[in-house]
Amino acid sequence: MKLRWLIVLSVLLVGCSSKPSRVQHGGREAGRPVQGAQTWMPITEEAAETWGVSPRLITAIIAVESGGNPQLVSRSNAVGLMQIKASTAGREVYRHEGRSGQPSTSDLKDPARNIDIGAAYLSILENGILRGIDNPQTMEYALIVSYVNGAGALLRIFSSDRGEAIEQINDMSPEEFWQYVMDNHPSSQAPRYLWKVKQAMESA
Repeated sequence: MKLRWLIVLSVLLVGCSSKPSRVQHGGREAGRPVQGAQTWMPITEEAAETWGVSPRLITAIIAVESGGNPQLVSRSNAVGLMQIKASTAGREVYRHEGRSGQPSTSDLKDPARNIDIGAAYLSILENGILRGIDNPQTMEYALIVSYVNGAGALLRIFSSDRGEAIEQINDMSPEEFWQYVMDNHPSSQAPRYLWKVKQAMESA
């Protein structure tokens, strides 16, 4: 009888001691998207320098969008590391470069090409429709939200007039801008995406 109870007690103790290891494993799993994105840092840094964009921002977007998987294609046909849609961001970058058409799926599955197009798109946003936002931190938040839901949708929550929207944004601190987006953006995806990318940047 004593032997049976000793066996039962041993099994219970082993079971209890295994729980923390499962929690730790989950923590490692959570960090994998950022680690996967950091695999592409040499390419990321080159594209970031070319287009004047933060490499940490690119890495965080890769982590959130694809976890570093260059072959990923979403149901909405967003492709590759930075989940670029050929018909929107891809076409916009081609137009900026003076080219017609849009990148192919195979182009966007190429890590170097994908990151270059993603960095170019961020640069187009920053120096185009979002131009005039003074605070660098606010600009970073605006870029993140614009990347996922469009710059026009972002500015319209402030004003239908672009100039007035930029003025209102410049009257806010980065923290006030963040909260305003959280409270007022019509897409529930935008606030979640902003939070996820910010977390990834802090982990990168």
